[in-house]
Amino acid sequence: MTTPSNSEIPLLRGPVALSHLLMRSFVRPGDKAVDATCGNGHDTLLLAALTGSQGHVWGFDIQQQAIAETARKLVEAGLGGQVTLLHSGHEELATHLAGPVRMVLFNLGYLPGGDRTLITRPETTAIALLQSLELLAAGGVVLVTIYPGHDGGDEERQAVDGWAAALDPRKFHSWHMGQLNVAADAPYCIIVQKSA
Repeated sequence: MTTPSNSEIPLLRGPVALSHLLMRSFVRPGDKAVDATCGNGHDTLLLAALTGSQGHVWGFDIQQQAIAETARKLVEAGLGGQVTLLHSGHEELATHLAGPVRMVLFNLGYLPGGDRTLITRPETTAIALLQSLELLAAGGVVLVTIYPGHDGGDEERQAVDGWAAALDPRKFHSWHMGQLNVAADAPYCIIVQKSA
C-alpha cells in the first residue's frame, strides 16, 4: 500500500473542498449524476471527469451566464459529450431526467461573480430536494452546500436543515458537516445518503 504524498492530500478549507472530497468518494466511472446548480461550472466539470465517458451528468442553472461558462469549461476539458446542460431551475429535475443517479449536487446561494440578487430560494430548493431523493440509486447521495451568510440564505438554511432532519432514518442517512472554528453563518454541507 502506498502512502499519498502531501500534494495528494486535500486541504479541507471550506465546504467546497469537503464536497469535492465527498464527490470523489461516491462517484465512479459509468455513474449518472446531477449538478442542480452549475454556477461557474467547477462542480459540473469534476462530476463529468468522475463519471467518465460511459457516465452522464445533467447540469441545471437558471442563469444563461452560468450555462455558458460551464459549457466553455467542459469543451476546454474535452468533457462536453457526456454532459447535458439545461437552462432551467433545479425544481425541474424530474421533468428532464429519470433515475437512478449516484449523486445530486446543490451549491446554493448566488452565482459567484454574478448578480447577488439572483439567489436560490427555499420554495424551489425544497421541490428539487424531494425530487432528488426519488432519483437516487440505493447508496446514492444528495450533497448540499449551504451559504447562510447572504440575504435569504438563513431562510434557505432553515428549510434544508429541517428537510434533512425530518427524513426517515430507516431510508436515509442525514449528515451535517461544517467547520467549527469559523463564523456562525459560514457555509457548510448537508449530506443525505439513500439506504441500500
